Amino acid sequence: MVDLEIAFDDSGLVPCIVQDWRTGEVLTLAYMNAEALRLTRETGETHFFSRKRQELWHKGATSGNTQTVRAIRYDCDADALLALVEPAGPACHTGERSCFHNGELAAGAPYETLPALERTIAERAQSKPDGSYTVELLDDPARAGAKVEEEAEEVVRAAREESDERVAEEAADVIYHLAVLLRGRGLSLADAEQVLDGRRKS
Repeated sequence: MVDLEIAFDDSGLVPCIVQDWRTGEVLTLAYMNAEALRLTRETGETHFFSRKRQELWHKGATSGNTQTVRAIRYDCDADALLALVEPAGPACHTGERSCFHNGELAAGAPYETLPALERTIAERAQSKPDGSYTVELLDDPARAGAKVEEEAEEVVRAAREESDERVAEEAADVIYHLAVLLRGRGLSLADAEQVLDGRRKS
């Protein structure tokens, strides 16, 4: 689809949902006009139109929290955009990762769990708090690898002999230890997901 086919509203705007390319988390909802969309495409970073200030703005121009665009998608009516981005920092002006940090937050959506886990592991890797099991594993790659192997054996045994609840618990242990192992190599679960995506398309 070419940009001329986008159904801008009477004010010349179209809503744009911004989503994290790697995690799927929704970061913000903003608006683009034709010029903002053009600049976004040309620069590879999100530009929007502020309805309040009635002016164009480049996300991160002052804060440094830019958003590198990986893809722009359109909905079926071409009256809404989806920008898949790699954020360089918080999306919200409050400093929160996502603008959607109010409301019913007690139970995180399933897709939010793994990104939150990986951010916690990354924080542990940077701050290295005393007594942290995660830090111990990061500092000992061989031990991290052995734990992945051990937990994988336990999930297989649980699947053979135990309840569904126990299978889920053991699977969670595998995922945690695998995430730590990947972090130790400078990788993430998203890297493995991209490999799977490539296999799906082949």
